Amino acid sequence: MNVVHRPEGEGLQGQDLLARVRQEARTLGFSQIGVSGIDLSTAEPGLRAWLAAGFHGSMGYMAAHGMKRARPAELVPGTVSVISARMDYLPRPPPDAGGSADPQDWVAREKARLADPDQAVISVYARGRDYHKVLRQRLQKLAQALNGWLGPFGHRAFTDSAPVLEVELAARSGVGWRGKHTLALHREAGSMFFLGELFVDLALPPTPAVSAHCGQCSACLDVCPTQAIVAPYRLDARRCLSYLSIEHEGPIPQEFRRAMGNRIYGCDDCQLVCPWNKFAQRAVLPDFDEREGMSGATLLTLWAWDEATWLRRTEGSAIRRIGWRRWRRNLAVALGNALRQAREPGPAADLRAALEAERVGADDFLGEHLDWALAQEAS
Repeated sequence: MNVVHRPEGEGLQGQDLLARVRQEARTLGFSQIGVSGIDLSTAEPGLRAWLAAGFHGSMGYMAAHGMKRARPAELVPGTVSVISARMDYLPRPPPDAGGSADPQDWVAREKARLADPDQAVISVYARGRDYHKVLRQRLQKLAQALNGWLGPFGHRAFTDSAPVLEVELAARSGVGWRGKHTLALHREAGSMFFLGELFVDLALPPTPAVSAHCGQCSACLDVCPTQAIVAPYRLDARRCLSYLSIEHEGPIPQEFRRAMGNRIYGCDDCQLVCPWNKFAQRAVLPDFDEREGMSGATLLTLWAWDEATWLRRTEGSAIRRIGWRRWRRNLAVALGNALRQAREPGPAADLRAALEAERVGADDFLGEHLDWALAQEAS
């Protein structure tokens, strides 16, 4: 970041500038803007303890930058303030929903999908365009607008792509509070939103933090299929189905395979039960509309895709990052769970045939998961 020093009193400042930023952010599809300072020293002990416990699993990048994650001015020298931006992502209702905008319809629909072992369940956030690209581009446009009002200034945009304590910054800026599941929560938006940041060399007025409103609720801890939320506000990623199905490159540990059920990319269980998600807001951008095949598809339909089809269907999607190998791994586990729960001979035979057809010629990595899946019929 190139720091630009401005004479005191030059141009827009303070609340007037913040109001202009919020107005521009709305036109870009952001739902909320907050501003925080850069002193996150009180967050460092918790981060150190989390890393020391090994809760980051194989995500070596979480520890690679040391405490830079909690020190914005070390990550981007010259940073004075951080602008946190919220963008709602709950997809707009599909045509078969009759135009309903009630998030409770969404919750019921997702719970029904989880209860149907033949359906393939992809985390809601990943069904549209890759959020990294959407938010980063729009944060850059917001920075361009600031440049137009103030002249050149130092800045960098981030969206879940660098050592940044996003939820901590969001909480300090009033964009929400940290829920017991460790996600950011907002009273008027639940947790169904993305976060992005602009690190700037501008002394912007900080926006007030909000109080937490989880109270005595423990729904997210109770529902977690693998008890990955080991304590309020403390997640062991090594047990989390989102981590295992997305970040983890090796075999799915056998102890967690049945818990995966029909989830093939991510897990939304802690969000489905959160009472605050009755206030979840629909996305305003079409980027987050559900793509064909990303919701309502059966496991066998997605298993029938070849790699070329998968590459075409996931172009511009966050799903692409796990690669074809992990995609097939996750599907094999889900098919095994479906086979175990099959109640009729016909569906069971279809599942078995699909798995057996791929067993011949499969490499050791996929083959081991296929053997496990086929063994579920007798369990």
